[in-house]
Amino acid sequence: MALVLKSGAFVHGNPIPRRFSCEGEDLSPPLQWSDLPEGTESLVLIVDDPDAPDPAAPRMVWDHWILYNIPPSCSGLDAGAARGGLPEGVGEGVNSWGRTGYGGPCPPIGRHRYFHRLYALDTRLPDGLGQPTKDELLLAMDDHILAHAELVGTYDKSDPNDPG
Repeated sequence: MALVLKSGAFVHGNPIPRRFSCEGEDLSPPLQWSDLPEGTESLVLIVDDPDAPDPAAPRMVWDHWILYNIPPSCSGLDAGAARGGLPEGVGEGVNSWGRTGYGGPCPPIGRHRYFHRLYALDTRLPDGLGQPTKDELLLAMDDHILAHAELVGTYDKSDPNDPG
């Protein structure tokens, strides 16, 4: 079995509802996972947007949410978990706004893709990481990834027909 990541709020490849964006409540979406590989000691969640600032001419990857040391006993995160509902001991990295926490989709132009990546690690990362950037976290994870799963949602705040 492969590691599975899904959301009760949106289906892979489809729009992320507006309530999880800067135009709504800016809540972190509900996420569920299953089928962790044997030997999983912790999980990492990274949410980013590779289409910034314009999907027609992307120049950077914008990091929206970075979590590490999620316990393997946890099978998901409720909607709004970023606002005080994280499991005990979870570390938060610094996003592209220069702060910890979740920042929802808020593209300046066009339809962007938001990649939710979950990694199962064979170790718990050192508490000394503090509030790492995504690059620092990826370096610390190197050689410890047992499996990963991906969930992609889209968002376009200029599309009046978007059911998001």
